[in-house]
Amino acid sequence: MSKILAINSGSSSLKFKLFEMPAERIVASGLIERIGISAPQVTIKNADGQVMFQQTEDIPDHKRAVELLLDLLLRLKIVTSYDEIAGVGHRVVAGGEYFDHSVIVTDDVKKKIAELKEFAPLHNPANLMGIEAFERALPHAVAVACFDTAFHRTLPETNYVYSVPYEWYEKYGVRRFGAHGLSHKYVVGEAAKLMKKPLADLKLISCHLGSGASICAVKNGKSYDTSMGFSPLSGITMQTRSGDVDVSLVAYMREKLGVSMDEMIYLLNNKSGLLGISGFSPDMRDLLAQMDTNHRAKLAVDIFVKNVVKFIGQYVAEVGGIDGLIFTAGIGEASGPIKRRIMKRLAFMGITIAEDKLDVTGQNVIISGPDSKVTVMTIPTNEELVIARDVMDYLA
Repeated sequence: MSKILAINSGSSSLKFKLFEMPAERIVASGLIERIGISAPQVTIKNADGQVMFQQTEDIPDHKRAVELLLDLLLRLKIVTSYDEIAGVGHRVVAGGEYFDHSVIVTDDVKKKIAELKEFAPLHNPANLMGIEAFERALPHAVAVACFDTAFHRTLPETNYVYSVPYEWYEKYGVRRFGAHGLSHKYVVGEAAKLMKKPLADLKLISCHLGSGASICAVKNGKSYDTSMGFSPLSGITMQTRSGDVDVSLVAYMREKLGVSMDEMIYLLNNKSGLLGISGFSPDMRDLLAQMDTNHRAKLAVDIFVKNVVKFIGQYVAEVGGIDGLIFTAGIGEASGPIKRRIMKRLAFMGITIAEDKLDVTGQNVIISGPDSKVTVMTIPTNEELVIARDVMDYLA
């Protein structure tokens, strides 16, 4: 048995899961929040998800966060020695055209991750900080970089090239990259098991509906099209992100508001989406609670559902019909009302609803009726397990 750490390092946070592999058993999980900000908090949970440790600590940077995490693993007797940790897998958001699979971290890999920060300026530098902090703390452990964009490297050229001068792609790498690849990869694999069919024989659509959201068409086990494009700002309406908008709108509103391009991108990333439409909350639960009395809350929900249905319809046409439809992530797993609205809009495809299954969470479940022409499923995502499996591939 090997213990593998799966790490998701953000600009001010560090999320982890510790697995015992190949049994795929969670040993512990946790989150260090507000790194480098006032009142950083550390939370460690055991295998059952119960909080073992939670308190505020002085954590000025990722180096200290990693040192503290490893110290707590020893103090809480989660591990008896750092030597038990055979490998560390790191989620990296942008792999560009350079990485189509997970790779062992080398100096060249770190250099390339740093170069790719222009495609994910908020994410790649933070991902790299996590990689380097764990390298210093666990020099014996195999370090593997797992790229969120790698799953989408199978997109056909017609689905990743934009209708702009082709030289932009050749010279500057402008193309559709997609996101949430680790999540989409995991849930389509689970869907095939639930449907008791080989993944290579299936046409599926995966809807990752969380604070960030993307939809992915998967044909014969490979990503065929996806709603996020050059950046995670595009695609469907999200909690605070606009999704697709007419690019002329950006130039128009920059002039009207008198703001810089960076400020405009900030507004589209942080003040738009469900929050921008409703004017009071990005949380789908708040919007659903006020739909009957607040027009803008209802409008935000209706636009979100419309956008999801639009992309599903597009992808059904692209792949020539589907065998299965998957909902995952926060809204996708937990919001029965949203799934019901989407499924009712897709009744023309022969989709029926198993009402008693819509609100089931925490497990893989079929939520379509027995007579449904398409199998619709709720599957909780597990990006960390995909990372741990990729690390094990290098340890095997």
